[in-house]
Amino acid sequence: MTRDRALLLTGRGLRAYAFGFSAVLIGLHLERAGLSPTLIGLTLGVGLAAASLTGLGSAALAARAGRRTTLAMVGLLMAITGLDLALATQPALLVASGVTGMLGAASVDYGPFASVEQAMLAESASGPKRNRAFGRYSLTGGLFNAAGGLTTALFAGTRAFFLLYAALGVITAALPLFMSDRVEGEPARVAFGSFRPLAGLAALFALDSLGGGFVANAVIAYWLHVRFGVGPHLLGPVFAGIAFLQALSYEVSGRLADRIGLINTMVFTHLPSNLLLLVVPFAPSLGWAVGLLLARFALAQMDVPARQAYIVSIVPPGERAGAVAMTGAVRGVAMSLGPTLAGVAIGAAAFGFPFFAGGGLKAVYDLALYAGFRNRRAEHEA
Repeated sequence: MTRDRALLLTGRGLRAYAFGFSAVLIGLHLERAGLSPTLIGLTLGVGLAAASLTGLGSAALAARAGRRTTLAMVGLLMAITGLDLALATQPALLVASGVTGMLGAASVDYGPFASVEQAMLAESASGPKRNRAFGRYSLTGGLFNAAGGLTTALFAGTRAFFLLYAALGVITAALPLFMSDRVEGEPARVAFGSFRPLAGLAALFALDSLGGGFVANAVIAYWLHVRFGVGPHLLGPVFAGIAFLQALSYEVSGRLADRIGLINTMVFTHLPSNLLLLVVPFAPSLGWAVGLLLARFALAQMDVPARQAYIVSIVPPGERAGAVAMTGAVRGVAMSLGPTLAGVAIGAAAFGFPFFAGGGLKAVYDLALYAGFRNRRAEHEA
């Protein structure tokens, strides 16, 4: 592993650790601050939308100021978010915490950092090794995300966690400054190329993400809290287990994609996970609900490294950051609608709605993706 890749994965890991405890605690933290379920859902929705839209800004900035400078600025945004959550008391300021795009409410793959990091990773991994490189990238995020979730069971309180969140943001801002010039890649003529090759794919990603917004990690954590009265002492280990299973699935995903292809890997693992999602509301007890969620998440994220490798492999190298940012923006804006509606549903005791809406929309996406793209391979696929 080169020094640059080591620094890249270190930043990825620290950020994922912070996102791990943020996803578990953010709903409870906002509730303790006096926000209603509707405002909590709105805060998560704002965070998801901003995470994707700031990705467009970071891709444009990287083309002008460089990738290292852009990643350093993203770390500062993370620090600002942590300080807002830890110190603010007014509801308006807490809702505004998601505006930076670094709330970490859903996944370690949403935010202004994603497009820049994935473009760097594609430059550093040759074609035949690219599937597994993205698998390891996701594996690193998954393991540290699990550790972050587990930490919430060890310490009481939420404010101190978000002060730690701010401190980790400062560290991740410093790491890119130690990378070499090689990570900048070829100078980009334009930040964004033609969107036409990605239009159909982006539309399907939007459908998937709309469904995913209903069952974002922070929404599920809040649902378990309201439905079964679960506190941080149990939510932490549950989401640590979820993140650990996801991390293992990332490594399997890269190897599976080498054998059956990227699109097949995305569909054949994702569809069964969404059928499991539809069953969760029928769980008669907390144990059944957690068991079904663990089974679902063991499969649900195997499409992530395959999707990332596919996107950067169907566009020219100079347009990779822009391609990741554009598809991510469409996905994130669609996902941002889900938490708001889910918060309203949970507040009205309609506990099954988020899972029925999320699982149904995501299953339709799987079938449409297979029908439309099964014969279009990435540049490095035989």
